[in-house]
Amino acid sequence: MIEDNETIEEFLTRYATDVEEAVRKAAAQEIMPRWRRLADHEIDRKSGPHDLVTDADRQSELYLTEALLALLPGSVVVGEEAVHANPASYDGIRGEAPVWIVDPVDGTRQFVQGETGFCTLVALAQGGVIHASWTYAPAREELATAVRGQGAFLDGKRLHAGSPDPGRDLRVATSHPDFTTEEQKRSLLGLRTAGVAPRSCGSAGLEYLAVARGESDSTAFCWEAAWDHAAGLLLVEEAGGAHLTRSGAPFRITGGNDLPFTAARDEATARRVVGLLSGGA
Repeated sequence: MIEDNETIEEFLTRYATDVEEAVRKAAAQEIMPRWRRLADHEIDRKSGPHDLVTDADRQSELYLTEALLALLPGSVVVGEEAVHANPASYDGIRGEAPVWIVDPVDGTRQFVQGETGFCTLVALAQGGVIHASWTYAPAREELATAVRGQGAFLDGKRLHAGSPDPGRDLRVATSHPDFTTEEQKRSLLGLRTAGVAPRSCGSAGLEYLAVARGESDSTAFCWEAAWDHAAGLLLVEEAGGAHLTRSGAPFRITGGNDLPFTAARDEATARRVVGLLSGGA
């Protein structure tokens, strides 16, 4: 646990592996035993037919909340399912205390369908600054981590996002149409142009990982929920990438962003995508 006058950086030096262990255990105990074994009564819908929640989401978030608060007393947890139950708890992201931002099962729809494209996302932030992140895809046995200023890694191997190949269409993962406003749909139309290959995204966390490892070129997302973005944004940054909102400013996990926004393999690509999004509005 953090000591008096200890910085978050010093805390991470001592306890980053304990966070990793908590993430792995949450998946092993609460998520994977339910994968491809969910009963109907273990699945609920929140805002619509594509916005699902399962017992795996709820129980793994409870596990992580207890484990992370024990590691860092005085911190708070902002988790997707807790915020759904109490929207006011989202304000913890804007507070002064260190905050754990948790999406217990990112890609719940894929999880429910028995696919492998889901992950657990955890980020540690304070004052709007993301200090560390963990992206764990248990069905694929992949763990990506990042610490600000220390690089991004996938299963211990350093990630380099690189730059898109010249002359090839940009591969851009975009928000699902069901989760966009009419204005945002018009903005995304800017990507329907020569030299760009847009597609609807899957798990946001895994889309960020695809950018960080150079398998995808960028994202174009239209929502602000920090649990979907915090871990991946740091992962992309530390792999050498960049993120920008439509106004040209970096994305802020505290909110108030000009949407849509992009995370891309390099700054030039981010600016290109933002330009297309602005032209489509």
